[in-house]
Amino acid sequence: MIDLGNISALVVEANPTMRTQLRTMLNMSGISKVQFAVTAGVAVRKLRDGRFDLILCEYHLGDGQDGQHLLEDLRHHNIIPLATLFLMVTGERQYERVVSAAELAPNDYILKPFAADTLHDRIQRALEKREAFMPTYQLIELGNAPDAIQACVTGEEKHPQWSIDFMRLRAELLVASGHAEEAQRLYDHILSKRSIPWARLGLAKALFMQKRYAEAEDILQSLVTENDLFLDAYDWLSRTREAAGELEGARSVLATATQLSPHRVGRLRRLGELAIETGDHDTAEKVLTEVVRKGKYSDFRDPEDHVRLIQAQLGKGDTGQAEATIRDLERSMLGLDKTRSCATLSSALVHLKKGDQAKAGEAIRSLADDLTGGPGLSIGLKRELARACFASNLVEHGTEVVLDIMRNAPDPRTLESTKAILREAGKPELCEQLATRMDGEVKDLVAEGARKAQSGDYDGAVQFMLSAARKMPGNAHVLFNATLALLKHIENCGWNDRFAEQARNMMERARQHDPGNPRLPALTAYYYNLLKKYGIQP
Repeated sequence: MIDLGNISALVVEANPTMRTQLRTMLNMSGISKVQFAVTAGVAVRKLRDGRFDLILCEYHLGDGQDGQHLLEDLRHHNIIPLATLFLMVTGERQYERVVSAAELAPNDYILKPFAADTLHDRIQRALEKREAFMPTYQLIELGNAPDAIQACVTGEEKHPQWSIDFMRLRAELLVASGHAEEAQRLYDHILSKRSIPWARLGLAKALFMQKRYAEAEDILQSLVTENDLFLDAYDWLSRTREAAGELEGARSVLATATQLSPHRVGRLRRLGELAIETGDHDTAEKVLTEVVRKGKYSDFRDPEDHVRLIQAQLGKGDTGQAEATIRDLERSMLGLDKTRSCATLSSALVHLKKGDQAKAGEAIRSLADDLTGGPGLSIGLKRELARACFASNLVEHGTEVVLDIMRNAPDPRTLESTKAILREAGKPELCEQLATRMDGEVKDLVAEGARKAQSGDYDGAVQFMLSAARKMPGNAHVLFNATLALLKHIENCGWNDRFAEQARNMMERARQHDPGNPRLPALTAYYYNLLKKYGIQP
């Protein structure tokens, strides 16, 4: 039995009576280090300031965020480590809400009313499992995927009662680190013993990474046919269809998933985006209104959600409502980095809808200091900025924005949809000119970096490729070669903490942009071999 006296807990509960009851139950279990958060926002701030072993979170948190939305934010923004247990506490028996909470995989969820011994047993069981997984979790937290994968193998042998859980984690690490074929073999091995839905889902992910979309879709379609509440399978089925260019099919799948589980913000947002792309502005307005409403109560609210809602409203021809949304954007998102850029772009879109090209151009020119659309705008909104530029006859501005998108396009579909903007604007010749220019820029940058390294100018290669990465921060090819320049410098000139950290960060960015890239496993192995060569603990 684990000594609960050393366990720290955060109780997220708006009701003072329930807070008292939960503290009493925890104290009866031996947990005395208890703190409280009465809202999701307070919980996020406490979790940023310190680490807790256990979070007990009520589903209903009053006005604003609910517990499920909080969990989504904590996981998405990596605020809580794998070692922090998250238990959802709720009296909500309406099945769609329970399904929503379960989908995000808290370590457990408990329906009220429950007794103190029930809570004690659930916590004890979760902690015992955590103890077995802790060595692996620590390696994952350090970013040491190769050793974490090996730790899973060790865990399978040492803790046979959780061997299947270790195999699952190992397969997920293989997928995350770019070893799609090895992950596929492990999932096939698991499935040869018994047909487990999560293993079939994992197999589909591994096939997706290899761009074997038809095979992945067959598996995912069978999963949702057999279990219409397997919501992760819906998400991946939509993603697979989208990658294959079937946008309407992708939208339809997400619409079904949202009916089954209507509370996950990330899914609602993507459904809204797909609805805009496929011209279903009624659906887009409905779901994006809900995204904006939920986002106002989040510490991670994003002004871009308002712009997407405005796109949907303008798609319906409702300029008055769009103008009201701009005012809400400026008021509710005041002080955030992207608010000004989002509001200015939104104003340009409204002016264009009204037929006032002059005012639209004036709004766009106010962004001239940063033609890529201000700090951190997504590629999707940069595309809208490019369209607005061409519609306002600001061809030079539009060309620069399109070129910026091309330089940082994470996948072929993004590149093709960006080229479509130029064709829509009646500039097909410019489309090919920019594509050729961008390809040439990337090849020249990579070739020059390689030339410097081959000539022994490792300092020059690093500085050159880091400059290229700053120019093209989303280009996976540039990121891979910048990482390679850093690692070659370390191999030939000795250990450098700063270069190692930059290499690790760039590898992670490259992995996010192109997780199935066949160069990723070799680059990762190169990095960890250098750590071992110099006796460095990651």
